[in-house]
Amino acid sequence: MKINKLLPLLFAFPFIFHSCVKEDDSPIVIPPFEGKVVTLLADDKINKGDPTEANQFWIELGTGKVSITHRENWDLGFYSGDDFRVILNSSLVMSVGKIENAINIDAVNSQTVASLKSLVQVANFQNNSQYIDNPNGQILAQTTGIDEIKLDENQNNVYLLNMGHKTYTGSTTVGSVYTMGEARGWKKIRILRHNGGYKIQYADLDDTNHKEFIVTKDSNYNHQFFSFKTENYVEIQPRKMNWDLSFTVFTNLTNAGSFMTSYVYPDFIISNTLGNVSAYEVVTAAGQGETEYTNFKLENVEPSKLVSNDQRIIGSNWRTTTGANGAEVYSNKFYIIKNSVGLYYKLRFLRIKDEAGNRGYPQFEYKPL
Repeated sequence: MKINKLLPLLFAFPFIFHSCVKEDDSPIVIPPFEGKVVTLLADDKINKGDPTEANQFWIELGTGKVSITHRENWDLGFYSGDDFRVILNSSLVMSVGKIENAINIDAVNSQTVASLKSLVQVANFQNNSQYIDNPNGQILAQTTGIDEIKLDENQNNVYLLNMGHKTYTGSTTVGSVYTMGEARGWKKIRILRHNGGYKIQYADLDDTNHKEFIVTKDSNYNHQFFSFKTENYVEIQPRKMNWDLSFTVFTNLTNAGSFMTSYVYPDFIISNTLGNVSAYEVVTAAGQGETEYTNFKLENVEPSKLVSNDQRIIGSNWRTTTGANGAEVYSNKFYIIKNSVGLYYKLRFLRIKDEAGNRGYPQFEYKPL
């Protein structure tokens, strides 16, 4: 994974809650962190913000570090906690459907799943929420996507995997955003437990001989990530205690009237709830956002409002796409975030576009409380 201290950024170094020791053993007090403005824009042509939002940004508030990974670098994430759960790369609009009564992956082919292919889709405005991960991020309790991997191998079905879409590589128009490129096709997968970790069986739909890969858990991370392209591990998220927020394209649910349907959201912010990060939104009167943000102190925090069971508290709520100037931030909103070690931050968004009006270049500021 490429770790970048993004430039151009106004980066100061945050307050670190420890002390050094002098020869007389008296502590040296480290001065408090004054705050930071972050623009998700790197100074190279590979890892950067852009209207296609091809990258995912993993932000650690306590150190100011921002890790950048390309959205196409991974496909599946294998949970490293005590449970056995597997997530999809929702930034690529992936979806998955269980093939009933199928445990022999080599017996599955494009003909046997023809009817299922029309259902395992995202953003088709159908009742399709069962084919994606629950977007609240509570994977240990979710009943959609891939079932919990069972100890009894005969209870682990073969799944039809819609690989979603590549990132967009065509021409762009100022002010627009482009979340999807060419379709990536289909695979069939079956996942089993193996020596405290996982074994994934996988193949293209009409292959009669599958491949296998063994995934070992690492408790330092939320997930171990796998790529079908490299057929190996890939480093995506930082260690679970070393990131708080992520800026990404995201598959969410939206209300279609009588049911919830999957939909693709650009400019989406998720919080690391699996790493014990929680947050809540503060909405001010019109015209009072900057003043109330500036005046907000630690004693103003309302811990009872913190949400730890939904990673979408910031989500797309920080911006509108139908403002007077098109896509723009809500100036009357800011966010309170509690990180994994219990430190509080206030954060507000300053812009969603760069100076030329291009989407995919969000800017925010935050300060410790």
